[in-house]
Amino acid sequence: MHAAVLWDLDGTLVDSAEYHFESWVEAMAAEGRTISRTDFQASFGQRNDRILAQWLGSDVAPAVVSRIADAKEAAYRRIVRERGIDPLPGAAKWLAYLDAQGWQQAVATSAPRLNVDVVLDVLRWSPYFGAIVAGEDVRAGKPDPEVFLTAATRLAMPPAACVVVEDAAAGIEAARRAGMPSIGVAAAAAAQPNVAVSSLTELTEETWTRLVGSRP
Repeated sequence: MHAAVLWDLDGTLVDSAEYHFESWVEAMAAEGRTISRTDFQASFGQRNDRILAQWLGSDVAPAVVSRIADAKEAAYRRIVRERGIDPLPGAAKWLAYLDAQGWQQAVATSAPRLNVDVVLDVLRWSPYFGAIVAGEDVRAGKPDPEVFLTAATRLAMPPAACVVVEDAAAGIEAARRAGMPSIGVAAAAAAQPNVAVSSLTELTEETWTRLVGSRP
């Protein structure tokens, strides 16, 4: 199968939202600040610099952004190591199936690489992925298509042969701009992906081949 799947990570493959919320609360508390769950939910999936600009103001000093973001991500990795992390329903099944069918696979995420490495290590998923594109590998976050185009290049695959799987509207828009078919999971189903599902368990083997086969 000369095709690839580009996976978002948080909220698409793994159930990480609560861990991210806890780590943001911890990092912001160290700065004497509090965040609500509503604040967090409105920002989930965005790059840290963008999140902190929303919470602290657009004039927040880069050194402050770096300090808080580093503390938050260190807390997140510690929690994952201590408690483990759960794959979302259907994730492990499709990773194994696509690997067995000869599909190339990549992680394409705004998360820091160290976070990705910890999650893949804990779940023992690293062998499935031929490329990882993390937040520090690109200049622009989603909905800019850079993360997906970079992943396709690293897999040596044309964009039209890459299926993006995302749980966020910004990710679906990034796939659209990259010229890639998309699967929108959960909230991303409202962003007009090529295929919309509430869970990865709703996908079928035919879904994957149809998406690639329908492209020019």
